[in-house]
Amino acid sequence: MKVLLVGEFSRLHNSLKEGLLELGHEVSIVGHQDGFKNYPIDYPIKKKWDSGFLKKLKVGIHLLSGFDVSSYLTYRQFKKHKNHFTGFDVVQLINENSFYCNFFHEKKILKHLFSNNAKTFLLSSGYDYLNVKYCFENPTYKSVIQAYLLGRISTKSFENVLKFKTKSFKKLHQFIYSNIKGIIASDMDYHFPLLQNPKYLGLIPNPINTTKINFKPLEIEDKIIIFHGINAVNYHKKGNDFFEKALKIIESKYGDKIEVITTRDVPYATYIHSYNKAHILLDQAYAHDQGYNALEAMAKGKVVFTGAEQQFVEHYKLSAKVVINAIADVDYLVNELSLLIENPNEIIAIGQRARAFIEKEHDYVKISERYITTWSES
Repeated sequence: MKVLLVGEFSRLHNSLKEGLLELGHEVSIVGHQDGFKNYPIDYPIKKKWDSGFLKKLKVGIHLLSGFDVSSYLTYRQFKKHKNHFTGFDVVQLINENSFYCNFFHEKKILKHLFSNNAKTFLLSSGYDYLNVKYCFENPTYKSVIQAYLLGRISTKSFENVLKFKTKSFKKLHQFIYSNIKGIIASDMDYHFPLLQNPKYLGLIPNPINTTKINFKPLEIEDKIIIFHGINAVNYHKKGNDFFEKALKIIESKYGDKIEVITTRDVPYATYIHSYNKAHILLDQAYAHDQGYNALEAMAKGKVVFTGAEQQFVEHYKLSAKVVINAIADVDYLVNELSLLIENPNEIIAIGQRARAFIEKEHDYVKISERYITTWSES
């Protein structure tokens, strides 16, 4: 099978590509190269006019004329190499705005993909029209939109989510929806909003290539080390404010028994190096299931505070914790951290179970087989 994976921002498509290659398929990735994590892309598209004077000029042009220079330049890059994006058995879009373009240019790119390839599928692996609509219509549903509705996130910093509520993105959604064979959810956060959707093909967990992630059983010789990595742009979206308040209480309560490592806006390599020696990692507080950052930390055998709601436990039929469910509640977080600090053997046990869980439920080759089956049968 010849497969084109469109977009990459978490390593999902790279891990899927590695699994598909193991199974003997031909795979290419096209998309923007993430400047932070810099994942490999076969056909990279550069975001142009995105910083400094050119960005200011771009904003000025858009205000005066409504013309989006970055979208146009992205479309030109795609058009220049469009012959590379023809004749695939399967095209999979990582979300509804894989090229980060406005409606006009995104539609032109997608039109080529829809017209010149056999089947196209959509991943729900981040915010999109249906997911955002569901979260706003169901404000008790655990998601970052709860933080926005409570005023913890400004409208300006939430534009990347709110754009899916606009008329142009609704039109883009409808255009994509009318041309795809089906939608696949990458975890439970995207699964529930799609349950009644006629094009929903089911949940296929994120693929993790454990051959590239070393597992080292946790050892506690002196202090219990807690890692908290902060990206300022996503500070409130991840619930970092709750984690920081909880850590202050924990540091006061346990003193020399613990060590807290906090990083802010560090390069990805530095971030990974910083958490390698940690026992506990604080990830996010607004999820039902684990995202890529949490899954990779679990594969290393860390105890991760992230999404692990009861639906997740029931879905995977878990009888013991493989991860700690995090919520936006300081007292709850302090209690969960305290239980671990006072029971270090449980930290070691959860770390071992976390790795075993990743190997069982997220193995990149097994997950790739599930994609092949879903694509073939749709």
